[in-house]
Parts: sequence; C-alpha cells; structure tokens
Amino acid sequence: MHGKVVVITGANSGIGLETARALAGMGATTVLACRNPAKAEAAADDIRGTTGSADVHLATLDLADLTTVRACAADLRERWGHLDVLVNNAGGVWSRRSETVQGFEYTFGVNHVGPFYLTNLLLDRLGGTDGGRIVNLSSFAHHSAFRGMAWHDLQSERRYAPFGAYGQSKLANLLFTLALSRRLDASEVTANAAHPGPVRSGFGMDGDLSGIGGWGNRAFRRFEISATAGAATSVYLATSPEVQGKSGGYYAHCKPGRPSKHGRSEVDAERLWAVTEDLLAEKGFGLD
Repeated sequence: MHGKVVVITGANSGIGLETARALAGMGATTVLACRNPAKAEAAADDIRGTTGSADVHLATLDLADLTTVRACAADLRERWGHLDVLVNNAGGVWSRRSETVQGFEYTFGVNHVGPFYLTNLLLDRLGGTDGGRIVNLSSFAHHSAFRGMAWHDLQSERRYAPFGAYGQSKLANLLFTLALSRRLDASEVTANAAHPGPVRSGFGMDGDLSGIGGWGNRAFRRFEISATAGAATSVYLATSPEVQGKSGGYYAHCKPGRPSKHGRSEVDAERLWAVTEDLLAEKGFGLD
C-alpha cells in the first residue's frame, strides 16, 4: 500500500479506527475523515504510535451536514491529486427519530445520503495504476428489511423504529454499491460492500440507543467480535489482489456473502440512485 492514499470515514473509533490502523501499517497515506477533531487527533496519534507511520492525516467530515461533506471533498481534492481507496465506514443507529441539518431522517441521511454524496464528489479523484477501490460498510442487518426499501416512507415520517430504519439504511448501502458498480469501469474503480459482523465497539453506545434497544446492545457485547476482527473484511476489500477488478459484490468474513433478494435488485438500485439524486438536488446539493 506504499504510495497509495486511503480515506476512511468515521475512523476515530471502532471498525474505522482498526481499518485505518491496518492500512497505515501497510504503508498507505491514511486519512481519517471524522466529525470530532479532538477524537480524530487522538486516534491519529494512536495509529502513529502503534504503526510507526507519520503519514496519517485528518479531514473534518459530518455526514449529518452536507455542507461539511462538500467542504471535506474539496479539502481532499486540494490536498491529494488522486485517491486510491475510499472506505465509507461511518454510520450508526439512533433510538429517536431526528433530522440532519438538511432535513433528512438522521439514519437515512448519515448512513446513506451523506456517503452517496461524498463518494460522487470524489469519483474523479479515485483511480491509480491498480484501479481505485470504494468499500461501503453494509451489514447482515439489511436482511431485516424483508419487504425491501420502504419507498412510501424513506424518511420514516409515518413510523420510526430504530433497527427498522437501520436495516433500511444498510439495504440502501447495498443498492448504492450495486448501482455505483454499474456506473464504473471495474478496470479503473471498483465498488464493493462489506458486512463486518457483530462487533464490540462504540456502536450505539454513546447514548444513541436507549430503552430496550440500548439494553440489548449492551447485553450482547460479550458475544461480539473485536473491532480488529470486524475491520478485516474492509481491509481485505481495500487491499487484496483477490478482488482486483471485481465490483458490485457483498462480502462477509473476507468471502463473497449472499445479500437478500432486495439487495440484489438492479431495478431498486437504479430507483434509489434516482431518488437520492433528486433529494440532494431539492436541498441544493445536486451532483451536476
């Protein structure tokens, strides 16, 4: 990975931190794109100390505010002439319905709309001699959206359930990956989705989940894998020659996984792409 530039969103803790640590340890120029500058700097210092790499950098990114997403993309484009890997790692689950700065339901906005926008703003910077790679963190939880995307209520305005909204957003990650792969030349840039497994991290632990959801999240931590193990599939997709030129896949445990039938729907993938573009344009963040 020497000479390659990788960007990992939400890299100040958990899976993102361990993904960044692994890639920095392989010699990559590693960029932590995070919301909290203080936590990001602490994470960067940690990575520098454990890997011996001084080539670790920060970028400010808040996926709940598309203005900062646009600013982050501009910052990355100015500082690096090309990017080799983008890992869309950041995301979460929240007990109560709230909205992003631009008025999207928070789970849908942070887990799908923000990464969709960031990726599109950086597409022309991704590439390189071995081709660029985009890794989108999805989850087995996408299977919980057993009826597919709730097209009638994408913003959960009629009904909000934390894990229902989360499952929808993880299905959206898969559909985004599928639609994106169809727009890319796999010899130049690939896009794949990763399921990290049930990971013992800060996910949902900062007061984002309360009540029975928060209790369940804490109770099951003893059965979860480490963040390092959870990061393995993201690192595999970002680096392995085994997936060179392969695009549009869904991987778990560093092997091809099986997405739900809805996660394989090219019709739904194209519909979600068009809907997301329209939603962005309505808020003044068009891709053109």
